[in-house]
Amino acid sequence: MCVGSECGRPDFSRRGFLTAATAVGASLLGPVRFASADEGQSRTQVITGHFEPGTPDFVYLPVEVPPGVARFSAVYGYAKPDVPPGTPGNSCDIGVFDARGTGLGGAGFRGWSGGFRDRFEISRTEATPGYLPGEVMPGTWHIVLGPYTIAPEGMDYRVEVTLTYGPPGAGYRPHYPPEKARGRGRDWYRGDCHLHTVYSDGKRLPAEVAAGAREAKLDFITSTDHNTSSSHGVWGDFAGDDLLIMLGEEVTTRNGHWLALGVRPGQFVDWRYRSRDDALPRYQREVHGAGGLCVAAHPYCPWVACNFKFGYRDFDAVEVWNGPWTWDDEATVAEWDGMLAAAARGESRWLPAMGNSDAHNPGNVIGLPQNVVFADNLSRDAILRGLKAGRSWIAESSEVVLSFVATGPRGQSAGIGERLAVDNGDKVAVRLEVAGVPGGTVRLITDEGQILQTSLPASGTGTVTWLTTPDVSAYARAEVRHPSADGSAGAPALSPGFNFGAMAALTNPIFFGHP
Repeated sequence: MCVGSECGRPDFSRRGFLTAATAVGASLLGPVRFASADEGQSRTQVITGHFEPGTPDFVYLPVEVPPGVARFSAVYGYAKPDVPPGTPGNSCDIGVFDARGTGLGGAGFRGWSGGFRDRFEISRTEATPGYLPGEVMPGTWHIVLGPYTIAPEGMDYRVEVTLTYGPPGAGYRPHYPPEKARGRGRDWYRGDCHLHTVYSDGKRLPAEVAAGAREAKLDFITSTDHNTSSSHGVWGDFAGDDLLIMLGEEVTTRNGHWLALGVRPGQFVDWRYRSRDDALPRYQREVHGAGGLCVAAHPYCPWVACNFKFGYRDFDAVEVWNGPWTWDDEATVAEWDGMLAAAARGESRWLPAMGNSDAHNPGNVIGLPQNVVFADNLSRDAILRGLKAGRSWIAESSEVVLSFVATGPRGQSAGIGERLAVDNGDKVAVRLEVAGVPGGTVRLITDEGQILQTSLPASGTGTVTWLTTPDVSAYARAEVRHPSADGSAGAPALSPGFNFGAMAALTNPIFFGHP
């Protein structure tokens, strides 16, 4: 083993080694060089250094890999000093790019584990979850350090790089899931489009996620591990005629997260930019070019770098409900409702709502909530079309059933996400049928605000009808809430006169009138 200056080169311990790098908001350290070695031997170098507050988002450590390397390995760590209450402590992510380069969106991406793991290995045959197996080609690789937050006194870090020499081994063979399952023809399908596994920061194996989806009676799911496509090649083992598995990524930037849904197998969506860098549109175009959707994720998430700062231009939907109902979901729904009113005024296009579990761990319920999508069949393309069109509603579980339809005076009708083509003076009848929410509160909401509130019986099953005209209401949407008399079934009532708690179901709108 060769460590630091014992290898004939000094440890990295000064920020003077930082120079401009190719990626947005990045810096470059001096290179780590390895000599050739005999088959079966390993060589290790240890690099230490210090980051001050204000260090760029990503710092690249070049590693010069000679020919004949079979395995690339790294272990890292950093100091975690105590900080005053309310002050972020040290947190540092890690990933790697191979000799094809670090350019934004380039082919060199080989893996990312954020702060979830302190080590990784890559060979032609296999790789640590989060990383891509494949050739360990000679050339300059780059370990990426992402100092997420830095304590006031700075961050001391240590990276140990090991190269193992030998024959390359057998090539990895991915098994991608099919893009269509059996389905029921033209029908409503239930699915969760925001799920994590051990391939990023989740604690479930893909097999456990698939089993949880089946237990929740879902028809489809989307794999969305953070900043990596590394799980794509394993999902084929767990799909089936009864479960469509779509591929995706949660693109986790420093200014918020977004979901790339329905991407191509192995497609890498870059995350190394902020909202002010004007890099996002490139990746939205790439996802759309693959036939996928771009969804703003949990916009009011309170955590560092999680709050959504990009705006909603060229997004296909917004995740208004993320996991168990909390105050940030309430805030997102309120903002989304304002966006609907702006769309009704012709100021913008309307953006459909989605709800997903964002389940990471065994304690997180897969399918809480879930999207109920009207689609021609159970296929990737059909489900994505339904979501993009807003032909969907959100339920907390498969136990909640809902129908929401509007009819006009000449027998014309429209459902969720559609427009009822009626004249301004025409009467519109709105009908909502609900089951599965005992004692729940039903709310009908238009561009005027809430126009009807009523309670469901103890059975949880009921029907609500309401009349309006396009002159009065540009659209209507429905919410079904749990009761909140004692707070046990949801959040306390939001204000006097509004006796409702946590969300049980929420629909996209039905629009009234001619475009």
